[in-house]
Amino acid sequence: MSGAGEAKGLAGAAGLSSLLHQRCRPMRGQSAMTPAEIAAQLPQVPRWAVVEGSLERAFHFADFHRTMAFVNAVAWIAQQEDHGPDLFVNWTTCRVRFNTHDVNGLSLNDFICAAKVDALTA
Repeated sequence: MSGAGEAKGLAGAAGLSSLLHQRCRPMRGQSAMTPAEIAAQLPQVPRWAVVEGSLERAFHFADFHRTMAFVNAVAWIAQQEDHGPDLFVNWTTCRVRFNTHDVNGLSLNDFICAAKVDALTA
């Protein structure tokens, strides 16, 4: 999927946030989000939680093949957005963790990518 097809596919996921229509931006020299800014964004990705300063969610699958297909789809999003997560993978689970190293905390980029990853399973 590329370009307009990506936007159409992700936008078609019912009930997902406006974050899907945004793109990640370079964050070097910017500040991390404040707790109030984080709290304002969390309702747009309700299955994610802030864990040890990162935005995190676990995804569960029926088998390893489906887990790895998901991992590859997450990798594609990360490449497109130039914003890679930490992935923790086992047989039927993939835990995805986003944070922005350039700001030493969370940024809007983390929420944008979380929404796009959510759209994979919507």
